[in-house]
Amino acid sequence: MVITGISGGEYGTRGFIDGWDPDTGRHLWRRYTTAAPGEKGGDTWPGDTYKHGGGPTWITGSYDADLDLVYWGTGNGGPWNAEFRKGDNLYIASVLALRPKTGEIAWYYQFSPNSRYDHDGVNENVMADVTIAGKKHKAILHADRNGYMYVIDRTNGKLLAANSFVDKMNWADGIDLKTGRPIMSATTKKLIAGETVEIWPSFFGGKNWFPMAYSPKSGMAYANTLELGAVYAPVEPKFVKNAFYLGYDLGKAQMIYPKDGKHSYLRAIDPATGKSKWKVGNDVANWGGTMVTGGDLVFTGALTGEFRAYDSETGKRLWQFQTGSGIIGQPVTWEQDGRQYISVASGIGGAYAIYMPLLGASNKELVSSLGKMQAGGSVWTFALIEE
Repeated sequence: MVITGISGGEYGTRGFIDGWDPDTGRHLWRRYTTAAPGEKGGDTWPGDTYKHGGGPTWITGSYDADLDLVYWGTGNGGPWNAEFRKGDNLYIASVLALRPKTGEIAWYYQFSPNSRYDHDGVNENVMADVTIAGKKHKAILHADRNGYMYVIDRTNGKLLAANSFVDKMNWADGIDLKTGRPIMSATTKKLIAGETVEIWPSFFGGKNWFPMAYSPKSGMAYANTLELGAVYAPVEPKFVKNAFYLGYDLGKAQMIYPKDGKHSYLRAIDPATGKSKWKVGNDVANWGGTMVTGGDLVFTGALTGEFRAYDSETGKRLWQFQTGSGIIGQPVTWEQDGRQYISVASGIGGAYAIYMPLLGASNKELVSSLGKMQAGGSVWTFALIEE
């Protein structure tokens, strides 16, 4: 079975996941991520808002062969301004456990009901066996853009833990473990009332698309995270095909930076508590994935081109190599003829302009250097020197 998703959450699309026959290419099923009238969850959408309700599925899911379940995240609602689609809006900003042969939903969990801050729920779902309150569970670990680290029983969708992994958070006052729902903050209530507010984390999220890594050896998750706020000024949206469908005034949506200037951290996070064992600040936001090895090394790359290795126990940087262009990809490790290799793609492309708002006014030299950086791509492969 080949399973695919789509993008387009900012354009008023209706998200879906498709199943395909790998031998013939025949389309077998489609699972929409916005429930229609008459379907389960259809009553969580007013009128026909589900038709342009978002829920894109733009990051690949995970598959548990033993349970025969696929875990796939869904993205933001459309428009961003949720006052124009009141309700929980199933199944946006959620993880769906799907039966791969049919697309049937075995269970779901919604990270951000009525998602109003572009906090996509598409981030990777890492399968791990973890111990919570003295009991071992088959779980998925999910560091959401909304700033919370979730631990969910992957057999039945039960929420086991949900804690903030960022330093500043004001869109919610926590997650109620009994209901699984966010506890609405005073700031969110002001936005609902039509006020312009400053929200943490921003629409870039506490963690964006870049995958985290988990070590069963240390019990820690290693993730590149963000500390950024943003101004949300609500306006009435209008759906126009192939145009942004937001409901917020982008002209007022400036980024808010921490007073200490650090807005990006590589963290070692305890999934059960969300607390960081250590964190390493970056001058420029890391925009690539992490990888942890059995040798207690964490690898990740920087937008400024450095590929780096850290001690997984302490966060001490042990090694780096300049690749010549920004790294926005995922490191991988592989073996051939008994020798271990590590590879990473390097090539910032034209995307540096997107990242410039992340750098802050005090980093003009770094902004300029990204603009001058070689854009083309390459793949670098490393191995230990054989003596």
